Amino acid sequence: MSTGGKDSLHGSRRGSQRQREIVEVDAEQGQRLDNFLLARLKELPKSRVYRMLRRGEVRVNGSRARPGYRVQRGDRVRLPPHRAAAESAARQQMPPPAAFEAMLAGAIYQDDDLLVLDKPSGLAVHGGSGVAFGVIETLRAGDPRTRYELAHRLDRDTSGCLAVAKNRRALLQLHAAFREGQVGKRYDLIVAGRWPARLRAVELPLLRYLLPNGERRVRASAAGEAARTNFAIVDRLEGATWLAAFPKTGRTHQIRVHAATSGYPILGDDKYALGKSPTPMRLMLHASELKLMAAGARRRFVAPLPAEFEALRRAGSAPPSAAARRA
Repeated sequence: MSTGGKDSLHGSRRGSQRQREIVEVDAEQGQRLDNFLLARLKELPKSRVYRMLRRGEVRVNGSRARPGYRVQRGDRVRLPPHRAAAESAARQQMPPPAAFEAMLAGAIYQDDDLLVLDKPSGLAVHGGSGVAFGVIETLRAGDPRTRYELAHRLDRDTSGCLAVAKNRRALLQLHAAFREGQVGKRYDLIVAGRWPARLRAVELPLLRYLLPNGERRVRASAAGEAARTNFAIVDRLEGATWLAAFPKTGRTHQIRVHAATSGYPILGDDKYALGKSPTPMRLMLHASELKLMAAGARRRFVAPLPAEFEALRRAGSAPPSAAARRA
């Protein structure tokens, strides 16, 4: 089929910055056009790809096509100039070199196989869903020779111990240790309300689901995966309780949902507090400790408590006598 004279497989006469491409579909028919493009233009933001479609810049067999069009083997898809936009997007998403240096400077531990970081609240562990870059992209950009891989994950707003493998062998060993329950984890958290002394464990299965906008959420459901969190009271505050949490499984948002479902949401939790907790503060959840094998020995790594925890304790500690009377 003719591609329209001015356009060719290698682009137009306007040069590489105005290059158009013709992609011939060689996969089985049935894939949506938008998904077909997203898979081939991974270097572009999704918004740019959908803008191309809305403006009619993408042509299938010489004609405009809707995002839901099902491509077929032999279809010829003409793409508008996009190389310059991709290069610009890549430059904007590169973490600054100083971020890598600061990350390593604040590391809790490092050897040839393992890096344990004290991740700050507000920093994602990886890019995506509107986040240009996170911990893993920062590490890889700062040291391309090392094969950094996340051994586990922390929520963006959770601070504290984060283990990162530096090679494939270490990654597999860490994954096995997490899967087999050989990694000890402690979190510190402050919840709204007076946590009952008798509530020492929450064992509720958790089910992941998506909101209409595509955002991920979790709820307690019999249809979900088994999950257990042990809790211990650290301190009583005015209108709140400082807890230590010891998750025995590693489900998404596990501690947050177990606390909220029990009626005591974590302070600062804008996803699960349901109006019961003030949210102007940061999420008061911190991965305080990791216990795992490193350099041939079982080691304990500790991330110091953020200043917000002690500040909240100083501002809102209940007098011991009052706490005793309410126990």
